[in-house]
Amino acid sequence: MPDAASSAARPPLDAAALTTALTGSSALWRAVEVVEEIGSTNAELAARAAAGEPAGLVLVAEHQVTGRGRLDRSWTSPPRAGLTVSVLVRPDVPAARRAWLSLLTGVALAEAVAEVTGVRTSLKWPNDLLAADGAKLAGILAEGSGQAVVIGAGVNVSTRADELPETGTSLELASGAPVDRAALLLAWLRAFETRYTRWVEVLGDPVGSGLARDYLAWCSTVGTTVTVTLPDGSTLEGVAEAVDWDGRLVVRTGGGTVELASGDVRHVRPARREP
Repeated sequence: MPDAASSAARPPLDAAALTTALTGSSALWRAVEVVEEIGSTNAELAARAAAGEPAGLVLVAEHQVTGRGRLDRSWTSPPRAGLTVSVLVRPDVPAARRAWLSLLTGVALAEAVAEVTGVRTSLKWPNDLLAADGAKLAGILAEGSGQAVVIGAGVNVSTRADELPETGTSLELASGAPVDRAALLLAWLRAFETRYTRWVEVLGDPVGSGLARDYLAWCSTVGTTVTVTLPDGSTLEGVAEAVDWDGRLVVRTGGGTVELASGDVRHVRPARREP
C-alpha cells in the first residue's frame, strides 16, 4: 500500500468532475467511470461491449492488478502513479482499417502530453510512446470485441525511477515537474475524439483523415533501420519505409519488402551496428 506522503502526492481522480468536464461538448463520450482497483480495464470493457454497452464509455483504474500489454505481456503501475484508461468505441469503418486505432490513439496521446506537460515524445510502431531519450512513457493496446473496439492506454505519470523497469520513465521524471493526471486525461480524450470523428467520417481512410501524415510526423520508427523479432524467435533486419493503409509496418529487407501487422511481431528495435 502507498504511504501517506505518496498518497498526498498522488491525489485520486474525480469521476463526476471528469464526466462533467468531458461530456458537455462531446458527441462521443458518455461518461467517465473511475474504480479504485480492477483486474484489467480492457477486459472489463470487452465484457461490457459483448453485453451491448454503447460506445463512449471511459473506464479509469487507480490501480490495475492484472493489466496486459500487447502479446499478453504484463503491465503494472503503483496506485495513482499513472493513467490506466480504456475506452469503448464502435467504429463504422472497414475491419482492415481498425488497426489504425492504436496509431490514432498514440497521436492523440502525444499531442495531449505536449499540450499539458511540454514533454517531447515520439511514437514507436505499433503501440509505444517514448521520451526523447527512447525510454517508454506509455503503451497502448486495442482489442476487437465484435463490432466494438476497446482501446487501453497505460501512461507513467508520477512513477519514480525505483518503481519503473530500466527501459521506462515517467512524465514527471521527463518534465521535472508535477503533472495533473485529470488535465492530461481530458486533453487526451478530447484529442482522440477530434481525430476519431474525422477518421470515421472518411471510413477509416488514414490519408483522407490526415492521420497517416500526422502519425509519420510523430513516428520514430519509419525511416530507420530496425531489427524485427518474430513470434517464433527469428529476426529480420531492414529499413522501416512506411505504414500502409491497414496500419502495417512496411520493411525493406535484403530479401524483399514485407508488410508486418502488429500481431506478426514480438519486438521492433533499432538495429545494432558494430562500432
